[in-house]
Amino acid sequence: MGVKQFFGVLITTLFVILILFIYEHRPITTTVLIQAGHEGRTSGNTGSINGKYREVDWNIVVADEVAKILGERGIHFTRVGADIPFTNAEIAVAIHFDGSNSRCSTGASIGYSPTHHKAKRTALSWKRIYSGYFPFRWHSDNFTENLSKYYGFSRVNSDKGFIVLELGEITCTQQVRWLEPRLREIGRKIADFIVGELER
Repeated sequence: MGVKQFFGVLITTLFVILILFIYEHRPITTTVLIQAGHEGRTSGNTGSINGKYREVDWNIVVADEVAKILGERGIHFTRVGADIPFTNAEIAVAIHFDGSNSRCSTGASIGYSPTHHKAKRTALSWKRIYSGYFPFRWHSDNFTENLSKYYGFSRVNSDKGFIVLELGEITCTQQVRWLEPRLREIGRKIADFIVGELER
């Protein structure tokens, strides 16, 4: 292969790689982004576990119920797992359950980017709904340094904010007994909350 041919192949290859990169990182546009936390991860942060109970499984059940109800109501949504694409959305929610080495030391909480102009109002709206339903402890708004670096915040452009819902502690037996039969009901509550926010 001559020098000209070599550089021709090299330039063509780099061009194809660039096109694939742009295609893979193109933003999607949706009304609602629903993330099931940790879904699809096989290493790293795969979620909390309590015996037979895995956080990721519960995240999927709740996120699927949210998606089902939004679909029935004709609302355009995108349902994702741990890998969040670059997204433009009206509202985005991440579904999680907390875990702790000190069992029953946590509960429900909510997180959002403190720099987003509408996220706090959206978060407090959910907190009013869930704190009247969830009978265990509720943490102060979850603005930890760790959560402020949540990778999804930098990937989602959302009018009403991207809020991270911690729905209870899966490592607490008392909370597990209460939560397990109510997972789909919690999903319905989240869907109703989202619809209400979209109508504001």
